[in-house]
Amino acid sequence: MFGGVITFVSLTYQYRNLVVYCTAFFLPLYSFVFNLNNKAANKYNFRIISKMNHEIYINRCITLAQYSEGKTAPNPMVGAVVVYNDKVIGEGYHKEYGKTHAEVNAISSVKDKSLLKQSTLYVNLEPCSHYGKTPPCADLIIRSGIPRVVVGMRDVNPKVNGNGINMLRNAGIEVIEGVLENDCKYLNRRFVTFIEKKRPYILLKWAQTFDNFIDIHRYSSDVKPLKISNKVTKILNHQIRTQEAAIMVATRTAILDNPHLTVRKWSGRNPVRVLIDRSLKVPADFNIFDNSTRTLIFNQIKEETKANTEFIKLDFGTNILPQILSKLYEYNIQSLIVEGGRQLLESFVEYGCWDECHVEVSNQIIKNGVAAPILTNYDIVSKHILDNNSCFVYKNNII
Repeated sequence: MFGGVITFVSLTYQYRNLVVYCTAFFLPLYSFVFNLNNKAANKYNFRIISKMNHEIYINRCITLAQYSEGKTAPNPMVGAVVVYNDKVIGEGYHKEYGKTHAEVNAISSVKDKSLLKQSTLYVNLEPCSHYGKTPPCADLIIRSGIPRVVVGMRDVNPKVNGNGINMLRNAGIEVIEGVLENDCKYLNRRFVTFIEKKRPYILLKWAQTFDNFIDIHRYSSDVKPLKISNKVTKILNHQIRTQEAAIMVATRTAILDNPHLTVRKWSGRNPVRVLIDRSLKVPADFNIFDNSTRTLIFNQIKEETKANTEFIKLDFGTNILPQILSKLYEYNIQSLIVEGGRQLLESFVEYGCWDECHVEVSNQIIKNGVAAPILTNYDIVSKHILDNNSCFVYKNNII
């Protein structure tokens, strides 16, 4: 039951375009009923259908790309579809960083390669034009003889950013761009933020009671934290960890909760653990030092690397957030979950440096405890009820 609920939540994004999907069913009926003989009318009708079809197939690209969420970073998520006579004859997506790109997989999946010369390739992101882990996809598209390519958005990577489209056009290929562009940018919001802002995409996350408390007052690790999340949302929280590159807590949370900050209730890779521990107060035998995954310890005492754990010295006399984000950018860490405690969460809010926020609200009323952070400058992206808890997703409407 829980798996079904989580799957529903994780796929919510793709159903935003349900109307576009429905269009795929009604278009043939529309064409049959309104059989226009007038040339001008036929031309006008073709433009409408063509635009709607572009959105249908780019939406399919987005759906395919989502299958690899959390596996392609620092590369973007990309899906591709090959269409011949309004029928999909091939599709693919970039499955994992370092492996073949979506366009390659889509073209390779076409059984009758002779049809490529009369087909359209749809892709949510501009085909690459440079050599990286793999050869340029633009070259393959040109060699395949595909006459038309529809692109959701341009690649913001300076190594590409229009070069792939120019290569295709210079080869005589028709390129249509900007189809469902906002949806394509949202899909790769981590990648876009990392390239354009030169910092990780920042996701704040906490759970709170109905009367806005995130915990009872605790002064010892012997006192267990207030249980707010339920079985379903705990699974969802671990799924989210597989989708982001790193997860951060500060000293007090690490000492009171002794968290693992790993993925245990979902299948996927562990995020890089990030701890802010100014005076290195967290005991060496705590879970965060178990060497199970890469861990960064920001402090003011030492620079040192031991196995999977790296100690990084900061200047705590100035704002440490820019220093931390700069180091994470240097390490090619594309996204960051900030889990707590309250002071750390509030520092990101006050600094105005956050992109997305997940807040889980239970029906509990405790009247006293550790107050939840207060968000400002936000829009609500979504709300879901999961086993009686309300789960909100917000986005920063300023940055």
